[in-house]
Amino acid sequence: MERSSWCGPRTFTPLTNVHESSCMNQTSQNDSSPTEASTPVSVQMGTKALLCCPRISGTKPIVLITWKITLRGQPPCLISYNVETNEIGEVNCTDRRITWAFTPDQSPDLQINKVALGHEGNYSCQTASPEGHFQKRHDLQVLVPPAVSLFPGEKRAAVCEAIAGKPAAQISWTPDGYHVTKNESHSNGTVTVRSTYHGEHSNVSAVFCFVSHPTGNQTLSTELNKGDDKALRSYIPYIVSSAIFVLIVAGCICLLKICGFRKCKWTRPEASPVVEEDEMQPYASYAEKNNPLYDTVTKVEACPALQGEVNGTDWLALSATEI
Repeated sequence: MERSSWCGPRTFTPLTNVHESSCMNQTSQNDSSPTEASTPVSVQMGTKALLCCPRISGTKPIVLITWKITLRGQPPCLISYNVETNEIGEVNCTDRRITWAFTPDQSPDLQINKVALGHEGNYSCQTASPEGHFQKRHDLQVLVPPAVSLFPGEKRAAVCEAIAGKPAAQISWTPDGYHVTKNESHSNGTVTVRSTYHGEHSNVSAVFCFVSHPTGNQTLSTELNKGDDKALRSYIPYIVSSAIFVLIVAGCICLLKICGFRKCKWTRPEASPVVEEDEMQPYASYAEKNNPLYDTVTKVEACPALQGEVNGTDWLALSATEI
């Protein structure tokens, strides 16, 4: 690979959470030893990491620079630069976020852009010169800030959570009291810490949760539920259920009363005196129907208004005429 395929010099902002934020200002006295030196490096996920090669104080120039990257579950990646031929070689390197910090002829240091959990592993820089081989190893650890939350629980309790942090966060309470803390490990190496503060047997009205983590500390506060209000809320479902039951029973009673009244009203027997007279006195009915005197009396009874209008004399005359 030709040199022209690489970018030119560019500025680089050192990270405060990387142990070796600047490789150019390091002393070369310890790095000139051919024995392997291991340096732990912690970098927050999503930031940049700068990994340094050993500085040689000898008079002979460096001939070859090689980075050996060993990540978990992947074959080793080799990135090399031959100073004499100005050639760059790569073997089993597929992650484009791992590059030279500058051009390799200016700086042998390595840079990782947007560090992820998959970048955890061993990074070893080897330099070769006529005076010998020198090596420096970095054990890279990725820090994941947890998502912190605090909310009230049941029976005057408070729950503080530090979700999916790496390493596990530390949780403490103020004022100090009885609390239970549990850790839950995840497959990607992160840990969720959940701490429950129990204040049902104390007069504490508010608590503070302190979350300590290498990526930063956080403090949250919440008020504890009052015992009386909590007890009242626990009885609300029973009160509502009882009221609904009473309404249902009252409705059923009213419905039964309405149905019973209608049944009594419509099933009352009807009298039929005319039919009974016709059946029991057939002869009397026949006589009345064929008697002219009966017809006259019947007509007079059927017209009460007319009867009221005639006086006594007219009534006698009317009766004589009919006879």
